Parts: sequence; C-alpha cells; structure tokens
Amino acid sequence: MRDQFQPAPDLWAWIASAYLEEGGPLFNPDHAHLGPAFIGFLWTNAENRRQQRRIVGQAEMPERSIRGKGGRWQQARAEMQLRDWFGGDLPDFLITLDAVFAADCDDATFCALVDHELTHCAQAVDEFGMPRFNQQTGDPIWTIRGHDLEEFVSVVRRFGVEAAGPQAAEFVIAAAQKPEIAPARLAQACGTCIARAA
Repeated sequence: MRDQFQPAPDLWAWIASAYLEEGGPLFNPDHAHLGPAFIGFLWTNAENRRQQRRIVGQAEMPERSIRGKGGRWQQARAEMQLRDWFGGDLPDFLITLDAVFAADCDDATFCALVDHELTHCAQAVDEFGMPRFNQQTGDPIWTIRGHDLEEFVSVVRRFGVEAAGPQAAEFVIAAAQKPEIAPARLAQACGTCIARAA
C-alpha cells in the first residue's frame, strides 16, 4: 500500500470540543489560547523514523515549513496542496498523526499524543511573558513551543531539582501525583521533539 495523507476535519472538530472547550471531557486550560488558531490535522500511513525512533505525531507551522524548502514551484505546490485539503485556508498549525499507530494504541495513549502535539502549538510571548499579537491585524502570533523541562539527570542528581529551574520542581511534583486522566506511554514518539533535539 502506498503512503497516503488524509485531512481529518472531523478529528479537529472532536479535539476542539474535547480539549479546548471548557467542560469538554479532556479540557486542558493550557490549550485555551488555541481557540482562535486554525489547526489542520492529517492522518497518514507513511512510516516515519528519526534517530531510530518511530514518529507517531508531529506539529508544525505550515507557513514556516513550506518556506525555504526546495524551489519556488515546490513551495507553491506544497502550499496549494494544504489549501486544497483545508478549504482554501493555510492552517496556523498542522498536526500529522500516524493512523496505524492510532488504530493500535489504547485511548489514553492516543489522547496523550494529541495533548502533547497541541502543547507544541503556542502563542508567542514577548520578553515579559505576555502574549504577542500582530500590530496590523490584531491576530495572535503563533510559534512552536519546546518542552518545559530540559536538564541533565546528572546535574539534578548532584545539585538538586532547583538547579534545573522552577519548571523542574513543578515537573517533579506533577510526576509524583496520580495521572489526572490515565497512564500513557508516549515518550520520544513526537517528530517535533526529535527534530528540535537534533
């Protein structure tokens, strides 16, 4: 079977109501800023491996990922394909999910994957931590967010969690508690994470 990509507007409708709407079954206030964002979802059966790990999800900003890749015709062709898939508009974010993985994983793992990819989608902030907006249009300025926590285990082991910064302490507290939804296994399966680590 050849590699395929299929837009998933029904998936986006479910995710918006489940994760972004207050009272939704998986509502996460950390995603509230995504209300005005247009997030396009794609299913794929194309296997993707990077650094010998299977990639099962990836968030990207199409406007950034198209620009600078190949020649002008390749860029225009890629943009046209996305616009055709998403009703003439270019999504602010594009999240691609491995349909084969999704069909085989449990519900908690799939929900964790979606939550993880949504967390990469963010509104840019200024040097004071305030949300940024386009001065001409008033629209949010979007960006891809990295992880909250990046530090070496040996540094934390030797000097304590405070050496890793305030997010590390929050991470340790969260890790010590029972999961709010359900345990899930997803580590290192995100293409956005692996691309940023390279």
